[in-house]
Amino acid sequence: MTAAYDPQNIFAKILRGEIPAHRVYEDAHTLAFMDVMPQGEGHTLVIPKAPARGLLDASPESLAAVAATVQRVARAVKTAFAADGLTVFQYNEPAGGQTVFHLHVHILPRFDGVALGRHTGGMADGAVLADHAARVRAALDAG
Repeated sequence: MTAAYDPQNIFAKILRGEIPAHRVYEDAHTLAFMDVMPQGEGHTLVIPKAPARGLLDASPESLAAVAATVQRVARAVKTAFAADGLTVFQYNEPAGGQTVFHLHVHILPRFDGVALGRHTGGMADGAVLADHAARVRAALDAG
């Protein structure tokens, strides 16, 4: 049995403006922002605004909105970082690797010959994240 959604999770706090984030895109249903513990340059997260612990308890409408935002933001991330490709992934429950229990999708620009970094738990420099967010926003604005 899956545990209940906890409205005090860090992503819910980001949505409420209680914790700052380097936001790159927002619409009525989703928010995209830089991962503060990136596995690579440009690591971006997309979350639904509707409460959902993971993939299995999200509404179909919320999943559709997340998918559309993932595609839009992934294009911008790839452009902003001149990436050779992308890795997009999503974890569910502790056994599946999930550590923040609000549905979220990871977007990572990838480069030929460069291994994916580890999620070490170390926080990235805020100035670097701000720069990365600005690059993604500029790519979104350019279309």
